[in-house]
Amino acid sequence: MSTTIESTQVYQVFIKASAEQIWQAIVDPELTVQYFHGVRITVTADERRSSMAGDGVANGSRVLEFDPPRRLIHEWSSYYDEEMAKEPFSRVTWEIEPQEGGYCLLTLVHDQLAGSPKTAASVGGRGWMFVLSGLKTLVETGKGLA
Repeated sequence: MSTTIESTQVYQVFIKASAEQIWQAIVDPELTVQYFHGVRITVTADERRSSMAGDGVANGSRVLEFDPPRRLIHEWSSYYDEEMAKEPFSRVTWEIEPQEGGYCLLTLVHDQLAGSPKTAASVGGRGWMFVLSGLKTLVETGKGLA
């Protein structure tokens, strides 16, 4: 499901996995590279989120909340595009809610996008849905979409 508002985008997906498995997929660079467009993302409790694309382009941002395996909030910069990289940081919230039956609801909220229209357009709809679908597929099957 996807709801797009001018400055807020909300995505939800049910995943047949534990909260710990989903959390690991979000913060472990060995896993993110398999579903996040080939980008190795490292997230740590010391308030840093770093990403390294296959072409060597790197980015760092602040982690605002780190509460494994429930909630992660971090800044977002679309560093992979020169024009979007000039836009202000936005914010991404990952929330994992265990459900009865051995699955979890993963909610991703990308907000504070009012001053970043190019980023909002880039990540909106298919952008985040591809990432979340890849994460779901990887966690449930052990293989990414590609």
